[in-house]
Amino acid sequence: MDLPFPPEREFFSMREACRLAQLPAHTLRYWETRFGGLRPTRRAGGHRRYTRADLSLILEIKDLMVRRKLTLAGARRALIERRRGGPASASAASAADAGPALKLLREVKKEIRMLLDEFGR
Repeated sequence: MDLPFPPEREFFSMREACRLAQLPAHTLRYWETRFGGLRPTRRAGGHRRYTRADLSLILEIKDLMVRRKLTLAGARRALIERRRGGPASASAASAADAGPALKLLREVKKEIRMLLDEFGR
């Protein structure tokens, strides 16, 4: 995702990254624990230094979670699909088609359990 601003520097502080992404700092810190690709470098004092690539990823995650209303796990899957080059929408469509199949599998599982209980396992 292209940045909506022309950054002239290579590194940004936590405060600058929060301001540019319009997110609270605790959200960025949480996302760092949940998304493996979001790993800002640290200065000697422990302060985070976000790169342009980090900011681009932050904006991509924000887009997935805010605009597309994906959950954290869904956003993670969508990012993995994008990295692999496969369409994320195709995996979502196949999951939607799996609904009737999952229902059938649950019914079969229930019947097998009833048979096992009837014949004493």
